[in-house]
Amino acid sequence: MSQVPVSPAAPATDTGRADAGRAYAGRVQSIWAQIAHDFLRSKPAVIGLVALLVVVLMALLAPFITPQNPYDLMQLDVLDARLPPGTASAEHGFTYWLGTDGQGRDLYSAIVYGLRISLLVGVGSAAIAAVVGTVIGLTAAYAGGKVDALIMRVVDLLLSFPTILMALMILAYMGKGIGNVILTLVLVEWAYYARTARGVHVFAAGLDQRLAARGQGLPQWRILLGHILPNCLPPLLVIAALQVARAITLEATLSFLGLGVPITEPSLGLLISNGYQYLLSNEYWISFFPGVALLLTIVAINLVGDQLRDVLNPRLQK
Repeated sequence: MSQVPVSPAAPATDTGRADAGRAYAGRVQSIWAQIAHDFLRSKPAVIGLVALLVVVLMALLAPFITPQNPYDLMQLDVLDARLPPGTASAEHGFTYWLGTDGQGRDLYSAIVYGLRISLLVGVGSAAIAAVVGTVIGLTAAYAGGKVDALIMRVVDLLLSFPTILMALMILAYMGKGIGNVILTLVLVEWAYYARTARGVHVFAAGLDQRLAARGQGLPQWRILLGHILPNCLPPLLVIAALQVARAITLEATLSFLGLGVPITEPSLGLLISNGYQYLLSNEYWISFFPGVALLLTIVAINLVGDQLRDVLNPRLQK
């Protein structure tokens, strides 16, 4: 009786792994394609994304699209202070299309450079707070017991205080400066990420994939990084998008109150504060145009963040 030849097991195993890898990559690509498709279905979100990209490009290209560096005191002329929009400068050779502020800064240049600081503070503080809060939240859920209870009570305590009040107290102690503002925002924002990461960890503890990973004898750190952390990313991404707008608003509030960035490097909030005293003198443009830029930036970020929340949360999809 003739025997049927049997192919070696190793090539079949390698082929199966390759097919599984390609199938997994295809699923990942299809998931991201579906997320992009769902995101682009919302016209307000697309408008917000386009506006946000324009704002980011303007901030990155500020030295090339502005006629003046508002942070260079040698380029400022006090005699040009509080000029109305559309005034031509014979000395500098360009037109103040948005007017000037009380220090003689070209408002258009000051707004574009102010966007750089506002975005730096917002994105920087949100990114650092996301990393710190996620690590603390996962640590609390992994440790459990008294450590979990202690960390969560600290989180509850931080979330019970008004954010602006805590930020004012911290900055009143540390002083002005972009670094101090970012550190302050991290201290008042990390609790949101910690609570979310801890909640997702507790939910994912009963998932089949984690139970299977534990059954395979994988170490806990591989389970956290390979199974728990990917489940945390969608809600953390939504929180980060919304927290960027919140951080920009908070920084503008602190700068408006005189406890944010220094006066030599004004952000949008400080530009609004500089023109507030001239509103009753009918010199509205000093505060109006920075306020419009701040409003458009925050609305654009919120539109993108709201759509991301709807796309990444299946319960909110129709």
